[in-house]
Amino acid sequence: MATAADSKITSGLPGPASRVIPLGSIILALGAALFCIPTMMFVVRHSWTGEEGAHGPIVLVTGLWLLYRQWKDTEGLANAAPSRPVWGLLAILIPLQIFARITQIVEIEGYLMYFTLLVVLYSLVGLEVMKRLWFPLFYLAFIFPPPDTLVAIVTVPMKMWLSEAAIWFLSLLGYPIGGEGVRIYIGQYELLVAAACSGINSIISLSAISLFYIYMRHQARWQYALLLVLFIIPVALVANFFRVLILILLTYHAGEAAAQGFLHNFAGILMFGIALISIFALDLLLKPIWDRYVGESEKAPANG
Repeated sequence: MATAADSKITSGLPGPASRVIPLGSIILALGAALFCIPTMMFVVRHSWTGEEGAHGPIVLVTGLWLLYRQWKDTEGLANAAPSRPVWGLLAILIPLQIFARITQIVEIEGYLMYFTLLVVLYSLVGLEVMKRLWFPLFYLAFIFPPPDTLVAIVTVPMKMWLSEAAIWFLSLLGYPIGGEGVRIYIGQYELLVAAACSGINSIISLSAISLFYIYMRHQARWQYALLLVLFIIPVALVANFFRVLILILLTYHAGEAAAQGFLHNFAGILMFGIALISIFALDLLLKPIWDRYVGESEKAPANG
């Protein structure tokens, strides 16, 4: 008959993993990992291969690195959660994930897998450790594409705004352009502002990478980090406005085939790079101003 000591394993990793972990918890973690492999393969095939999920591999690698980096700071905080709530949550999440896999709804399946892994992690290390690891755990959620319903709700006003702004700007320059809704007519061509051009893909990708950059540089100054976060969506929208302009002008001057081929994807990559550089530039511009006016006021009470 196995003793209590036989049913536990001690890991040599720093942080909570250096504590004695019940064998049942290890089996639960391995089972959850094996259960999630098909979902990750599904996400890679249907999301990461397109523009909407191109940032996924970057987020996964940097998120796991950040998780490992912060793991050592949780030494002594591990406290296994009660098993009954954990098994109750898994009894709800796992059947839902199986249903999502059968119906091949990649967005729902990915997030259900993510929540399942969070529940397993909670059962192993407890709430205090997860609080310390909140940013890498939140950041890793960006590897999954947002639900199509949410994308549709968000992109409709964006597409309308971009269409109207592009028509107004090019009409000032004398181009024969008009439009109706998300349809743009220029010369003999008709263009449709799709979800890819509306900014939602850029906003998600730019938000993920910018959040990583902001957290690594300014995690101890959350007020300033929040200020930079507020610039992400406006920068993404402006970048996509110029992307739409480029595609309209390419269509008018070079033809529809040129605008919808390699140059279409190149314009998206180019404007994303410019948007990312804009975030870095805003940081360099705003930080001296923040340090001069706000930073001194933050130090005043301490000096007093």
